[in-house]
Amino acid sequence: VSSFQVYIIQVSVGNHQWTVKHRYSDFHDLHEKLVSEKKIDKNLLPPKKIIGKNSKSLVEKRQKELEVYLQTLLLKFPVTAPKVLSRFLHFHLYVS
Repeated sequence: VSSFQVYIIQVSVGNHQWTVKHRYSDFHDLHEKLVSEKKIDKNLLPPKKIIGKNSKSLVEKRQKELEVYLQTLLLKFPVTAPKVLSRFLHFHLYVS
């Protein structure tokens, strides 16, 4: 049985805060699209780790790194986020 970790990430834009839940592979897919379409630094995403990937300390560390990753992306696109990033962050659920 293969197990996987879902990361619950706190996102904040202006006065709005919400959480998104994604597997690392989702972040990797997002990152690949942003690297090819928007020329994002390919080293921005925390690296995939195989050994001890489900240890509590590694999960907590990676969760913080992924949170920083998303906040960095939001700073890179202050006015309009790319569609792939908007979908990933569930913007469509919060647009009024």
